[in-house]
Amino acid sequence: MASRDAARGAAISAVDVRERWRMGPEARGLILVSAVLTAFGLAVLYSASAIVSLNEHGSSTYFLVRQVGGVAAGIVAFAVAAKFDAQRLREWAWPILWLTIAAMVAVLVPSVAPEIHGSRRFLFGGSLQPSEFGKLAVVVWVAMLIDKKGESLRRFTKGLVPFLVIVGVLDVLAALEPDLSVAMLYTLLMALLLFAGGARMSHFLALGAMALPLALTRLERWRYALSRLVAFVHPGSAPDAVNFQLRQSLIAVGSGRLVGRGFGEGMQQFFFVPFPYSDFIASNIGEEWGFLGIAGITIAFALYGLLGFRIARRARTPFLQLVAVGLTFTTVLTAFLHIGVVIGLLPTTGLTLPFVSYGRSNLVLTMLFTGILVNIGSTRERVIGSGATDPLAMPA
Repeated sequence: MASRDAARGAAISAVDVRERWRMGPEARGLILVSAVLTAFGLAVLYSASAIVSLNEHGSSTYFLVRQVGGVAAGIVAFAVAAKFDAQRLREWAWPILWLTIAAMVAVLVPSVAPEIHGSRRFLFGGSLQPSEFGKLAVVVWVAMLIDKKGESLRRFTKGLVPFLVIVGVLDVLAALEPDLSVAMLYTLLMALLLFAGGARMSHFLALGAMALPLALTRLERWRYALSRLVAFVHPGSAPDAVNFQLRQSLIAVGSGRLVGRGFGEGMQQFFFVPFPYSDFIASNIGEEWGFLGIAGITIAFALYGLLGFRIARRARTPFLQLVAVGLTFTTVLTAFLHIGVVIGLLPTTGLTLPFVSYGRSNLVLTMLFTGILVNIGSTRERVIGSGATDPLAMPA
């Protein structure tokens, strides 16, 4: 009898016992917020791009159709990341970094990457932007090295210098494209993770004091970036070509008032705001959805940040805590910088609005980030029977 029970138990364990990831409440909330942002983003993108799309490509849905393709690819990336043990990213940190560096070097080769709007940022005919995936490389690699170094992180030469060298290489490659916004974001990500990992504040102050003169010298060589800063500090003294985007954006947001002009009724999309479907898409939200639209999108990203940081606090390992902090910070900071630029609180940059702006590389990457966060916010468990196939099944 005992032998039959043992055999039956073995058969059950071989056939019906499975492992799955059970999502926590924060992970479920993150999925809901991301889905709402994605759906809203498609609607805003269509309104912001229809006129330009019709004029340049003969179809009002050209950008929308391509973005929907990005959403489909992003859903696949999200699903894979949500079921993949994020802890294994620690083993892949170096390969991800080297692959990113190789792709960013390839972008600088004229015969490989086309020049689009004065910069070289894309591969495969504009469908892949390596500097976007560099954000993942920075987060995963920096988190891995912080976890590996432990207490030696508080030493300058053995602790801090390796981070400065590697991230500095990525900064230089991004600046050569040129994409100064992404280069600054890499540095901010590194600094945030080092601070969260326990690096000494005195090292940051010393590096900041040494880097400031060099940054000012380099800034003079990138005159367009300097002119944007001048436009922000002294709007009246900036050239019209530099101040034009911000001025038109403020007109759009101001004309929206409280509730906006209405969906599809915006005027700035009629070739007033350059790139209304990407770098300045939040101005379309302000014009057509008003103050309530801008406030709503801000609250949505604040909620995304709250859920992401709660996931980080409850992460399974120190490495995953740092990864969750880095990924959440990347998405939320990019969104708030974009919104800040559109309403004139920050100097003009080329950062897009996650989930909303046109750009398949950024969209797929943001959904991949969300999938990784969902995995970090989930727990692995063993279940028996058909319930094992339902990731949303509540525990008995």
